[in-house]
Amino acid sequence: MKPRAIVFDLFGDHVRYHGGRARTRALCELLGVFGVPEATTRVVLSRMRKEGWLDTQREGRAVVHALTDKSWQLLDQGRTRIFERARRPWDGQWRMVIYGVAREDRSGRERLRRTLSWLGFGPLAAATWISPHPRLDDVAGALAGIPLRRLDLLTCRSRSRADDLQMVGRCWDLGGLGRDYSGWARRLGDLPPAAELAAVSGAAALRLRVELVEEYRQLPFRDPDLPGELLPEGWMGRTAHDLFVARHEALAAPADAYVREVLERHR
Repeated sequence: MKPRAIVFDLFGDHVRYHGGRARTRALCELLGVFGVPEATTRVVLSRMRKEGWLDTQREGRAVVHALTDKSWQLLDQGRTRIFERARRPWDGQWRMVIYGVAREDRSGRERLRRTLSWLGFGPLAAATWISPHPRLDDVAGALAGIPLRRLDLLTCRSRSRADDLQMVGRCWDLGGLGRDYSGWARRLGDLPPAAELAAVSGAAALRLRVELVEEYRQLPFRDPDLPGELLPEGWMGRTAHDLFVARHEALAAPADAYVREVLERHR
């Protein structure tokens, strides 16, 4: 795991509930649980501060770290994508984004595509992306900083459910994603049940909890979270997600108790 990702997970899952601030020595000890040397942790914290992800203050000889507003926004967006799933029935409408970017603006085009993918849109055709979710306002806000020649945001319907499924197949590789979800479900099935995980000791619980998030996070970031009407038969995405959430929650109490003890010891 990358030390930077561990820092974000520690703040998002634990530090935020204990004042939102942590001293350098506490973070060094917590990252040490994952085998990160103290020197590496100090370098990572310094870089995150310079890049605007962390605010630092001095309290005597100690340095205290807290996430910036930019960091919290990014973290909360990511956590929403990882932990939440749409449960409403589909209204049958597609949200379509048609854009124009200057040919020479490759960085803007790549940023636009990453943003649309992050919001759960898929590429139906060149410069045309679709999603079944009502997120056009999110698109407009997220693309406000990208110089575009045009941006058309539409709501539409196909002629039939067969056409809907055909478009899904063009936009997303649900076959590959489904196989990865099935493998993840088997991996979680090999773990002890939730009642046993709740009894894991503090440092081990923290390590396992963060490792679960790190291993799982790539799946929801690839997943457009399609409504059930558009998913293939036997889809394992929801099952894998529910297994992940149950085990993540089972490890919460012992992991949080350990983090709280480390934070308090270094106050």
